[in-house]
Amino acid sequence: MTLAELKPGQRARIVGFRDLGSVGQRILQLGLLPEEEVELIRRAPAGDPLEVRVLGYSLSLRRQEAGLVEVEGVT
Repeated sequence: MTLAELKPGQRARIVGFRDLGSVGQRILQLGLLPEEEVELIRRAPAGDPLEVRVLGYSLSLRRQEAGLVEVEGVT
């Protein structure tokens, strides 16, 4: 599953990335690191961008960027 597939309020743990090109490097610099827990806060009305919470702060990502982050659900 990817970060883009989460529903608002759903939490997950980052397990990897689909591509570590230039966008992937930016994602890592923003704090989306393996084993970090993230929560999807909300989506914009048109579905893009997404607001996620990671490391205690909110971050907006394009749906395409969020689709590069592989996650697993946590309970």
